[in-house]
Amino acid sequence: MKKAENTRGLVHGLAAICLVGLMALPVMAAPGIPQGFDANGEKIFKRYDKTPLAATTGTDGKRNLNSYYELRQYPGSPPMIPHDVDPSFSSKGLKCLSCHEKGGYDSSKNAYAPVTPHPENELCFQCHVPKHAKKLFRENNWLSIAPPKLGISELAGSPPPIPHSLQLREDCIACHTGPAAVAEIRVEHASRGNCRQCHVPFISTAPAKEFKRKN
Repeated sequence: MKKAENTRGLVHGLAAICLVGLMALPVMAAPGIPQGFDANGEKIFKRYDKTPLAATTGTDGKRNLNSYYELRQYPGSPPMIPHDVDPSFSSKGLKCLSCHEKGGYDSSKNAYAPVTPHPENELCFQCHVPKHAKKLFRENNWLSIAPPKLGISELAGSPPPIPHSLQLREDCIACHTGPAAVAEIRVEHASRGNCRQCHVPFISTAPAKEFKRKN
């Protein structure tokens, strides 16, 4: 009996050593996917975990894709600031974050402040600039690129892929949930904090090769 118990303990010990060894191995990315491309998945969950549920639900219905793209030179570019900003804000990003870090209703504008997906970058004016005039400084022939297509799931009802780059847009809940979310891309399951468990970046628009099982 004692020998059997010793043998069982030895087996459990070896299993524990193997498990620790496997956990210590580096996680290899899939072919063609750069190592660590999804390192900010943890950031999404931590941000979600600290955000009150009330801030991720509801909508005022005012923001839509048309108004979203009107503030950008091209899809993915930093939006301009659509309201008056005191010049002192240019060197004090914390003033911007007082509204845009967690959102909230602004009675002076009768709207909810959009939440920034990168509150750690406090030099807001480095990328975002206010609009000083309605007319173009100079006429030009600039043509924007087409916005990413939505609803490109492989199967009906399956989670759609992420159609845009993740640089400075790692925090999904900032744009896709809450009262200031864009209506067409607002999700109904804000309580699920790990977005990339189901949604993966759309790597290429090239047609995929038909899958064939090897015998």
